Amino acid sequence: MKFGIVVFPGTWSEKDTHHAVNAVLGQDAEYIWHGDEALGQYDAIIIPGGFSYGDYLRSGAIARFSPVMEALQQFADKGGPVLGICNGFQVLCESGLLPGVLMRNDHLEFRCIWTDLKVENNSTMFTSNATAGQTLHIPMSHGEGNYQADESTIDRLEGNGQIVLRYADSSGNVTADINPNGSINNIAGIVNERGNVMGMMPHPEKASEKLIGGDDGNVIFSSMIESFAASLP
Repeated sequence: MKFGIVVFPGTWSEKDTHHAVNAVLGQDAEYIWHGDEALGQYDAIIIPGGFSYGDYLRSGAIARFSPVMEALQQFADKGGPVLGICNGFQVLCESGLLPGVLMRNDHLEFRCIWTDLKVENNSTMFTSNATAGQTLHIPMSHGEGNYQADESTIDRLEGNGQIVLRYADSSGNVTADINPNGSINNIAGIVNERGNVMGMMPHPEKASEKLIGGDDGNVIFSSMIESFAASLP
């Protein structure tokens, strides 16, 4: 499988993402500069974390207008897998590829901590290697990860099974006091209606090896890899 990793001015997690999918999981991976306008050579696209364009205006707002985003829209429209991590999630929301917004953490602090994520839907191409209700130990690092949307959007996400990951405790209990940023309904990751675009705030690429604290993040990437392999003739 060939991954394309989008790099904007201010992106900072592209090398960790490349290491996870290439060095750890043995897949081809290339960096995509934000000015590129052709993505047809890739099997999946990842928008990694960082501070695209310095988070000016708001996170992801300027990146949304980069030339690569039009190509990314076309890639997604054709069913191509797209994963947005942290700032990548923010970019996907700003561009309309995912609903909702990522707002300032409700405690107004930048938090860099390990979190536990409950897998609410393991039937997506991003979570197929997980079991329903499994918890993944994955770090987060953000100041604007407070996911919000209007009531009808939340109802639709809940009803369609589009909420893929929620912040929970290590036993999988979803409670308000474990919520690290104020996200409505403890939302940590969602997919679009088609199921081929996912955004998540925690960083799976920073949980790819036990040496650095755990490898639960590989569940996300290996699910993408095996789902792609299963789709081949």
